[in-house]
Parts: sequence; C-alpha cells; structure tokens
Amino acid sequence: MSTPVQWITERLPVSGDQLRELTNEPVPYHLKRWWFALGGTPAYLFVVQIITGILLAFYYEAASTSAYESVHYITHEAAFGWFIRSVHKWAATLMIAAVILHQMRVYFTGAYRKPRELNWMVGMFLLICTLMTGFTGYSLVYEQLSYWGATVGANIADTVPVVGGFIKNMMLAGETYNERTLSRFFILHAAVLPVLMVMLIAIHIMIIRLQGITEFEFKDEIDADGGKPKTFNFFPDHLFTELIIGLLLMVVLSALATIFPATMGPPADPLSTPEVIKPEWFFYVAFRWLKLFTGTAAVLSMGFIVFTMFAWPFIDDWIRRKTRFQEASVWIGIVGVFAIIALTVWEAVVKH
Repeated sequence: MSTPVQWITERLPVSGDQLRELTNEPVPYHLKRWWFALGGTPAYLFVVQIITGILLAFYYEAASTSAYESVHYITHEAAFGWFIRSVHKWAATLMIAAVILHQMRVYFTGAYRKPRELNWMVGMFLLICTLMTGFTGYSLVYEQLSYWGATVGANIADTVPVVGGFIKNMMLAGETYNERTLSRFFILHAAVLPVLMVMLIAIHIMIIRLQGITEFEFKDEIDADGGKPKTFNFFPDHLFTELIIGLLLMVVLSALATIFPATMGPPADPLSTPEVIKPEWFFYVAFRWLKLFTGTAAVLSMGFIVFTMFAWPFIDDWIRRKTRFQEASVWIGIVGVFAIIALTVWEAVVKH
C-alpha cells in the first residue's frame, strides 16, 4: 500500500527540490531588519481578522433591532466571545498601524520610485481599504458613538461635489440612517472590502515577484569576498523570521485582548445626539482637519492630499528632474508626519 506522500506525489508530480527552487529566491540582506519586513505583519493580522471575523459572524445579526443585543451576547454570554471580539478589535488596530508604518517605510526609503510606481498606488488602495474596513467594523456595534459616527461620516461624504449625494446613499442605503444601513455596512465589512483586499494583496505580491524586492546598499551588507550585496534564502530563513513575528504578534494580541478587552457603550439612540462625537483614532487627523475648515473646502483639500499621495511617485520624479532638491521628498515627508501626529494628538486631547 502506498503512503499518503506517495499518493499525493503521483497526482501532483512536484518534488521537494522543485518547490525549494521555486520559493528559495535570494532575499536582500536588509530584510533582516524588522522595519524593512513590515509587509508581512499586516498580512498576518489580516488572516487573524478573517478567522475571528468568521467566528463573530456566527452570532452577529446585522439589523438595527438586534445588532446591539447580538454584540452584547458575544461579549458577555458566548463562550470566549469576549476574547474573540477583543482579538478582532486589537488585530484591526495593529493592522491599520502596520499598514501606515509600512507605507511610511516605503516612502522614506524611496522604494516607490521607478519602476515601482504602480505598486505604490496598489499600496495606497490597500491603505484606504484598510481604513474603510475599520470604519465599517466600528459602525456594526450599533452603539451610540458608532451610530452617530456613521451618520457624521455620511454627512461629510454628502459635501463632496457632484458625487457626494451618491456616496451618502450608497453608505446609508438611503437618505438617512435606516433599517437597511447596518446590513449595507456588514456586506461591505465582511465581503466586499475583504475580497477587494485579497485581490489587491495578490496584485501587490505579483508585482513584487516580477520586479524583485527593492535593493538598498549598506556598508555592512557587502560581501567581502566578491564585493556583491549579501543575500539569504527566502525558505526557510525569511519564512521562519515571519513565523516568529507571527507568534510574537499572537502573544501581543492575546495580552491586549485580556488586559484591555473590547467594551460596549450605550445603545444607539437616533433621537439623542451625544455631546462629544469622536471617530476611531485612525480618523482623528481627518476629523480635526474637518473642524479647521468649512465642509466643502475641507473635503476638497483632503481629496487633493489623497490624490497627491497616489501621484507622489510622478511628482517626486518631476522634482528630481527639474530641481536640485533630490531628496525633497524626505523633508516633505517629515513635515507631513509631524502634521499628522499633531492633528491626531490635538483631536485626542480636546473634549469637543
């Protein structure tokens, strides 16, 4: 009788040596520095989100009459429901932070420059999808702040010229928050956005495989014998590194979920507007920006900033060709980071 390995080998005639050759491409030595290997962290957290999200979906009911009660049941009655929900929440928080840090690393190392402009734009789409997934997930609890946060978000979208009304109607499934809104958010959060992100991640990885990983020259990474940059194997060296990072993340997620579990605020009350409405932390910068300017001006300026971020590889190329400021992007990036931090902290500390 043939062994299971022989049975599989007869039907999938790929040897171990062929698999190792396929996956064992040389990896630049600088990926041993964790800040150059941030791309795997949000991918791992995304898998955690999918698994915990499926478990939560068994109990969640996307209806205004039962959403809050179903989340209450998950948090207080379902076996380990509080832990699964807390892991889901903290994985979302860390995923958003990891995507932002990864995009910053790519920016400040100039890894978006020719021929990697398309992959930068794919990364920007992934960042926006990650933020939108966080927004829709926050809205599903149907507590007071999440209800009014979604309402304010839809009203902000309504101020966008030409397409604002359409965007608001697509978000709320109508002119105002109604009994169909939560199901709309649930479909976006649990189906549309995850599928879109899987497609974008596949495109992102495919482009990296076609172009290769960005190589940087560091003095301590030059092979003394041949004068060539040092490399190491993807399998098993880099794969083991990613597995170790994944195990550490599970420890961190478990600790955060246990020490700071997800809580619940008061249920949504459409007839009572809270004195203070604040979004999740990753939207603090946008919320503060909207308070500094009038509605349409704020939305248009934010749209211009997002467009500039998408087009930055081409803007940077123009600056480098037409001026003597070859690394102007670094100084612009530093100003941008400090502005984001300042606006986020400002919105966090004020009470209104």
